[in-house]
Amino acid sequence: MQSRFDPDQVTADDAIVWHEGKLFLLDQRALPKQVTFVELKSATETAGAIAEMVVRGAPAIGVTAAYGMVLAARAAYQSDAGQWRSRIGAEVDALRRSRPTAVNLFWAIERMERLMETLPDEGDPTEPLLAEAKTIHEEDIAANRTMGDLGAELIASGSKVITHCNAGALATGGYGTALGVIRSAFAAGKLTRVYADETRPWLQGARLTAWELLQDGVPVTLLADGAAASLMRQGEVDWVVVGSDRIAANGDVANKIGTYHLAVAAKHHQLKVMVVAPTSTIDMSLPSGAEIPIEVRDGAEIESCGKQRVAAAGVKVWNPVFDVTPAGMVDAIVTEKGVVLAPNEEKMRKLMIN
Repeated sequence: MQSRFDPDQVTADDAIVWHEGKLFLLDQRALPKQVTFVELKSATETAGAIAEMVVRGAPAIGVTAAYGMVLAARAAYQSDAGQWRSRIGAEVDALRRSRPTAVNLFWAIERMERLMETLPDEGDPTEPLLAEAKTIHEEDIAANRTMGDLGAELIASGSKVITHCNAGALATGGYGTALGVIRSAFAAGKLTRVYADETRPWLQGARLTAWELLQDGVPVTLLADGAAASLMRQGEVDWVVVGSDRIAANGDVANKIGTYHLAVAAKHHQLKVMVVAPTSTIDMSLPSGAEIPIEVRDGAEIESCGKQRVAAAGVKVWNPVFDVTPAGMVDAIVTEKGVVLAPNEEKMRKLMIN
């Protein structure tokens, strides 16, 4: 097991590790310069790691939150075995507050809470909750592989694709959503080139997506976010392939800021847009993307690049982390349950009923 913590052995599929009663997260803020893990001993620390971007990507946040629930229950039980249910609330609330947009966070917490309701009042809840967290983790990896194969079927041989942010193994339990499709399509000999937007301000495309694809030997070219439309105009893109943090009942898609910009450019150049996400990302309680809560982070993230300030002192900053792409601009939503072409409310409901 220790080899998983050797920087020379770590891959993107090792981003979330439960080891000897502790949760370890590959620190995505340090990649690609440094491969290091953050050790988490409590749910409060886990919530902080989610909020501070140690881990990011909706499915990965959900898996991490599930393990955070294990830590919360164990601490509550150790504190007062007879009253652990009443003592768990504050740490669970901290997990809920960590990121508002990624619905997988709330889905995972609610799934763990449903299991908690079935557990006897007497006895340590740690082991059954840990088994459930591991199941969530394993299910996510399996779903990603299924989505990878389904999405790859839509891509013709000799294609070039562009992706935004990071929707790979780092953003999931393993393998990836958008990058899962890219990995599967490349393995099938269908892709000749992947273009990765740098994705300001956290540069997930430059730091994370490029790192993952280079590890897999996938030919990847990095470009500034603003260069995508020009690249499309030159005929260098066949598909836009992205992940999602929340999908509304009508098929509107919330994803990393800049996704809508990319979709607008794609539609102008008559290119196709594929969104890849597990059904845990679909929020049927929200009629449309207008109801999706959009996280706005500290403007300092825009004012600086790394630790170097680049903005004029005193300028006001607007720093939304996500935007919403209307369903009418999406050609395919790929889930582990199947593919929805030209998504709308009727098709999304049919998918979720199956």
